[in-house]
Amino acid sequence: MEKTINKNRLTLAIPSTPATKSDHDVITDLLDTLAAHKKDCVGMAANMIGVSKNIIAVNVGLVNVPMINPVITKKSQPYQVKEGCLSLEGEKETTRYKNIEVSFQDQNFNSHQQSFNGFIAEIIQHEIDHLSGILI
Repeated sequence: MEKTINKNRLTLAIPSTPATKSDHDVITDLLDTLAAHKKDCVGMAANMIGVSKNIIAVNVGLVNVPMINPVITKKSQPYQVKEGCLSLEGEKETTRYKNIEVSFQDQNFNSHQQSFNGFIAEIIQHEIDHLSGILI
């Protein structure tokens, strides 16, 4: 079910907690909300829909991919970029990495380790920052 976008900086700054199998509805809601905002959003963290759980969803081509309890395990080639956010006004310059490796669980809580680069890596880094309460 599509949820309202959380724009409260105080709640967005609270670090999220690990997701469990009981959070399956949050995953569905996050995917539905990202799909509803496809014109202006390419990634979303659960706290953006008011749930402080370690769940993100990222647009990868034609599909939105959920990542449960994601952790960046490797990163290389830092660069500076200006980013915006659906939950916040304006843009802010930040450091991102061109190449990252992420450990995460899928919707069925199966574990994965995958490499990402370019814009998709940037999106993932932005959303994982949300889980730590880091706002741009």
